[in-house]
Amino acid sequence: MSPRNAKNSPTLSPWRCMRQAVQVLALLLFLYLLLGTIQSGTTVLPHDLFFRLDPLAGISAMIASRSWLLPMSLGLITLALALALPRLWCGWLCPLGTLLDWTPGHRVLRKSGDMGRFWRYGKYFLFFAVVLTAVLGSLALMFLDPITLLFRALAGFILPGLNILITGVESWLLGVAFLEPAIVWFDGLVRGTLITAQPFWWPNISLVAFLAAVLALNAVRKRFWCRYLCPLGGMLALFSRFAFIRHHVDSEKCVSCGCCAVVCPTGAIDCQQNFKASAAECVTCLDCLDVCPTQAISFSKTATRRDTAYDPSRRRFLSLLGLAAVGAAAVRFFPMLGQRVNRALHPPGTTEERLLSECVRCGECIKVCPTGVIQPGLSSPIERLWAPVMSMRKGYCDYSCNSCGKVCPTGAISELTLERKRETVIGVARIDRHRCIPWAEGRECIVCEEMCPVPGKAIGLRGGGRGREGVQRPVVNEDLCIGCGICEYQCPVQGEAAIRVSVID
Repeated sequence: MSPRNAKNSPTLSPWRCMRQAVQVLALLLFLYLLLGTIQSGTTVLPHDLFFRLDPLAGISAMIASRSWLLPMSLGLITLALALALPRLWCGWLCPLGTLLDWTPGHRVLRKSGDMGRFWRYGKYFLFFAVVLTAVLGSLALMFLDPITLLFRALAGFILPGLNILITGVESWLLGVAFLEPAIVWFDGLVRGTLITAQPFWWPNISLVAFLAAVLALNAVRKRFWCRYLCPLGGMLALFSRFAFIRHHVDSEKCVSCGCCAVVCPTGAIDCQQNFKASAAECVTCLDCLDVCPTQAISFSKTATRRDTAYDPSRRRFLSLLGLAAVGAAAVRFFPMLGQRVNRALHPPGTTEERLLSECVRCGECIKVCPTGVIQPGLSSPIERLWAPVMSMRKGYCDYSCNSCGKVCPTGAISELTLERKRETVIGVARIDRHRCIPWAEGRECIVCEEMCPVPGKAIGLRGGGRGREGVQRPVVNEDLCIGCGICEYQCPVQGEAAIRVSVID
């Protein structure tokens, strides 16, 4: 009996319906918490719940920062689930896994046509590389974590792009008189969540390009990312080897039809091993239960504990560990990969060194920033890739906001009181007198002085101008300036601003 002639697609059994419902609810919860990450926003559950449940993010952050992060200890729940049922997080709760299930993918009809076992070691290599890089004090490779990958793409590119699209469509439809009440109602409903002040920045397309590449790999194999590359999947696979409940095949009922191997989204079932599933590769999707024509498959605690399929041998394990150590050292210490090119401005309450050892590149601070001044670093080398930087020409640090420290799941950005945040120096503003209108052209312009929010004004005006008496020229009191950047943001000079915030030497 061949897979072509047998029932080869899962039916909507109660178990399958339950799994799909849980997947949808988990994804909706992820999106709800994402949209709720706004200034003064409140959510029923912690906005960073998925990051807290991510054991790779939690353990790596604790190792790199050499500190115990109590909120991130929720990741132990995810590890406990992996010890109960193989990779239950991957198959039921992971929002990226759900998107991969919904993305059309290539399935092989014969097990011999699947990719070699060597590919399975990729996720273990990346897991070891992430952890060993953390041991060296860097979280550079956390951009590979599936939760940060998805959140960052949505917060940094997709939602700002959707914001621009919705605003444009609303402006166009407001020209239709009878639609105006509906448009006003809709705008009031989504403003502050889908419609925010966060700017759309084309360079952030790299964020969504990475996500698109992960989804596109489904064309090679279904859930290619989960099978071969996901470092969190590699971590959970190691724990799932000891799962209490696992896939079991009744050899007396099994007719070797191969239907289970065809529908398995991760290729965990090996036809050469009497259709047993590797607990390390199984994501407990239960598709094999529904497709089996003789009901020979079950998930029970009676299954064998010996699990060799796709698991690294001791020699391969040591080889992977050695390669990962070399990769971690290269990221941390190799000049072309690890050293910064230019010093960047960072959110108040953190430093480059702290971001290196504590930031997981999640994008929470990017999403919560009301002005969009916080953006993922793109020009930095891999050690600082997608860590938060401040681009003052695109936004400014709101004098009345301290939200970035409140949402940071690892404490890479300290949670400062508003009073302390207002005293925290980000950088210092300096005037380019060759571009400044009063200094270079002798024409009146006091925008930067008017916009300065610091009590006593960090930007003052000096009377007398070149070529014209009475023109006031701005000067910066560096002792008062905190580098909030509103002067640079509001500067009317086209192109590069005439007053720019820079890092204090």
